[in-house]
Amino acid sequence: MADSRFHKNSGPKTLGELVEIADARCAPEHHDFLVSDVASLDEASETDISFLDNVKYKSAFANTKAGVCIVSPEMAEFAPETCRLLISNSPYKSYAYIAQAFYPVHEELKETQISDGAHVHPSAKIGEGCIIEAGAVIGENVEIGAHCRIDANATVTHAIIGSHTRLYPGARIGQDGFGFAIDPKGHVKVPQLGCVIIGDHVEIGANSCIDRGSGPDTIIGDGTWIDNLVQIGHNVKIGKGCVIVAQAGIAGSTELGDYVVVAAQVGIAGHLKIGTGVRIAAQSGVMRDVEAGAEVMGSPALPAKQCLRQMAILKKMSQKN
Repeated sequence: MADSRFHKNSGPKTLGELVEIADARCAPEHHDFLVSDVASLDEASETDISFLDNVKYKSAFANTKAGVCIVSPEMAEFAPETCRLLISNSPYKSYAYIAQAFYPVHEELKETQISDGAHVHPSAKIGEGCIIEAGAVIGENVEIGAHCRIDANATVTHAIIGSHTRLYPGARIGQDGFGFAIDPKGHVKVPQLGCVIIGDHVEIGANSCIDRGSGPDTIIGDGTWIDNLVQIGHNVKIGKGCVIVAQAGIAGSTELGDYVVVAAQVGIAGHLKIGTGVRIAAQSGVMRDVEAGAEVMGSPALPAKQCLRQMAILKKMSQKN
């Protein structure tokens, strides 16, 4: 259940409204039923809506007290008799839309409000409907599109940001890339002369860092979501719709295609090409190019099936000893 001290519920809403929001369907006679909140299967009451997206929770679904549940057509037969069903081909996605409707992430701004303590550089360009929280720093000539949110203590320099993008607290965008000439007499810094270009509908998690390019730009594609504590080096190019999970690191000048999934604590070496649709398992070390659509794991990263076979062989060998 949502904590009312921090999250404001905009309900109740009729099931008919939720059907439209969720791109789902239910029996017409239930459209006038009032739903008060979203809740998990085991905590939901008769006026709440819940969801089932994993067969692992089938027994919790069979025993839920929820008045409404979002399920796939295949799971509908396991519902308790008291539960109204909202049928969706993607229950978790439908739940996400409904939860957003009950708890809007971005409230509409009724008027522009600028704190008396704020300092906005005249060269910065910030689109309408943006929220800049306390302690955030926006550098000279930065451009931020409409309806963006820059959370507390984030810093943005040398960057062009699209619309509907969010930087979470402590995110660092546009700082110097890690570029220098190694020399026994003392390393020599290479000026980082590019910028960071971030597309629309991007999310960048708390305390993640994206270095600006050394000459070419660092680019984050539309719809990419980056978790907390991620490091992205200079000149990296990331396609659209990628997902990069906590504590992953991508070294300079590597390119990711569209819809790549990089799981937690993955390390990707520099100057590589990772194809569209690649999936990289947690804690993998990627040291060579990966073809589009591949699934890799391990360190050094190998095709997933090959890596699992090697692990099985090593296990058998160790048992023999």
